[in-house]
Amino acid sequence: MLIKEFRIVLPISVEEYQVGQLYAVAEASKNETGGGEGVEVLVNEPYEKDGEKGQYTHKVYHMQSKVPAIVRICAPKGSLSIHEKAWNAYPYCRTILTSEYKKDFQIKIETWHKNDMGDQENVHNIEKSLWDQTQVVNIDIADKASINPKEYKAEMDPAVFKSEKTGRGPLGPNWKEELANNSSCPHMCAYKLATVEAKFFPLTGKVEGVIQRVEQRIFTHFHRQLFCWIDKWIDLSMDDIRRMEEDTKKELDDMRLQGEVKGMNTDEE
Repeated sequence: MLIKEFRIVLPISVEEYQVGQLYAVAEASKNETGGGEGVEVLVNEPYEKDGEKGQYTHKVYHMQSKVPAIVRICAPKGSLSIHEKAWNAYPYCRTILTSEYKKDFQIKIETWHKNDMGDQENVHNIEKSLWDQTQVVNIDIADKASINPKEYKAEMDPAVFKSEKTGRGPLGPNWKEELANNSSCPHMCAYKLATVEAKFFPLTGKVEGVIQRVEQRIFTHFHRQLFCWIDKWIDLSMDDIRRMEEDTKKELDDMRLQGEVKGMNTDEE
């Protein structure tokens, strides 16, 4: 088992992020779908259980060509459909990814969205023995060096982008320090606790490490996009988002049955 906590600071309020996140998820799903692969939405409905209330989703990711090469080697062709079950009780969210083929494979991501600059310790309140083995990774969305040059897109670079509607950006080298000292600009941190269990003997440690690196890459690209799309979602309401999700589900179903697969390859050398 490998545990990491990713901290992503954003020049966005916790309230704004709720809409921005859902918008970006819907848009990103389209970029990963086509040619028989991609995202299939099975369930998207409200839930309430044990005092927790929010939105439950169950998706299937058909991603044979997109998983790291080392995982494809370990798993037979056709077995790489990943089920994602998510409970969005914002500002807390919990996501669990499993494989029907590999019963001892699980990725759990728990997220707290906090109105701070990412300086809280153990916000998930896990037991000390687990926290002591948890590696904290700070993701800077404006750091171009964190992006593979082959995947760089200027229109998705927070260090270049300036929002017409909010005036936020571009984010300079010291943007976090400037944000912390600017009471007029909202800010928040997404604390993502990622726990990976992937038993691929004798490559368990290597596979878990690769998956964590893939998670870091996904979080980095996703939040760069989310910020650079702010003018597209900043005026949307939650009702707008729910209508968009319904339309996106139909569009994804059509896209999976035709065309080439879009998106980025996750192979690592």
